[in-house]
Amino acid sequence: MGVSRVCTDDELRSLLLNTTTWAVVGLGNNPLRDAYSVAHTMQRRGKHIIPVHPTAVEVHGELVARTLHEAVLRVDHIDVVDCFVNSSRVGAIVDEAIEVGAGAVWMQLGVIDDAAAQRATSAGLTVVMNRCPMPEWRRLVPELP
Repeated sequence: MGVSRVCTDDELRSLLLNTTTWAVVGLGNNPLRDAYSVAHTMQRRGKHIIPVHPTAVEVHGELVARTLHEAVLRVDHIDVVDCFVNSSRVGAIVDEAIEVGAGAVWMQLGVIDDAAAQRATSAGLTVVMNRCPMPEWRRLVPELP
């Protein structure tokens, strides 16, 4: 399991409450995938979601970007890159997040890459690994829907 520095509850709460733009890598049109429902919930909670997917065109009313480089052209800054990809692929996504100047990388449940997490941390990004924002939201901000 991951051994990188663990975010504190205050850092997690700050990511959930004080960020606006979330690029969701792996968010396509399949409503059976966790990325679909998590992104929709985050959108309902006020987040600007940018789907990043190789083949989808539009998800939750948002135009899909093929890469993070394409996504960052649409906004001033990506606050969080939410990674719904296999652990074997997340390193390249983390490197791209560093390149585009994202503020944080959130690796979903089961997505673990300690080397990528260390690269991101060294580059100044906040890193969350092997967690999902939905249970963290319920745990840390229970008064919000």
